[in-house]
Amino acid sequence: MAIIGNLFILSAPSGAGKSSLIKELLEQNNPRPLQVSVSHTTREPRPGEIDGVHYHFVSVKQFKQLIADGAFYEWAEVFGNYYGTSETAIDEQLQQGVDVFLDIDWQGAQQVRLKKPQVTTIFICPPSREELQQRLRNRGQDSEEIIAERMEKAESECSHYQEFDYIVINDDFDVAITDLNTIINNQRLKQSQQAEKHQELLTRLAGKGL
Repeated sequence: MAIIGNLFILSAPSGAGKSSLIKELLEQNNPRPLQVSVSHTTREPRPGEIDGVHYHFVSVKQFKQLIADGAFYEWAEVFGNYYGTSETAIDEQLQQGVDVFLDIDWQGAQQVRLKKPQVTTIFICPPSREELQQRLRNRGQDSEEIIAERMEKAESECSHYQEFDYIVINDDFDVAITDLNTIINNQRLKQSQQAEKHQELLTRLAGKGL
């Protein structure tokens, strides 16, 4: 029996370090394939971003057509731009035994949970408001006005922490990575996962097929 991949959601306020954590997880030598979902968006690419790698960059007209076609697990409008997660692409990866990460906000997490109740949700928190604000400034990508908007949005996002299965505080990067790997391994060691992976062994140990 083929092993079905696990679906994870990682949510965090902008500047909490979520992208860096995901990048590190993908670069590690994992015993099972692990992939981050490539979302669709209508926003303009940032310097260094590649279409099809970081996002699928589409027009507003194209995005609205995808909504009409029911193509998304979830979608939302954020800061005037649309973001969405392709349902078909995710399901294909899971069927191939790939563990998939969705990099979406709490609203998207609510939508996905309705369709995939077994999804594992993780909220990444900064160590403090002051540190979050400093990280946003250090990126050098946004004006003070945008930073203020992101800080206000961060407060709203953090108020939904109770909706998530796990919380990881990204103060020490290495500790945060260890915490995330623990969560991933915990899901892989669940009875249903192990039963699929070691079906023959468990059947024999249970006194069947000896």
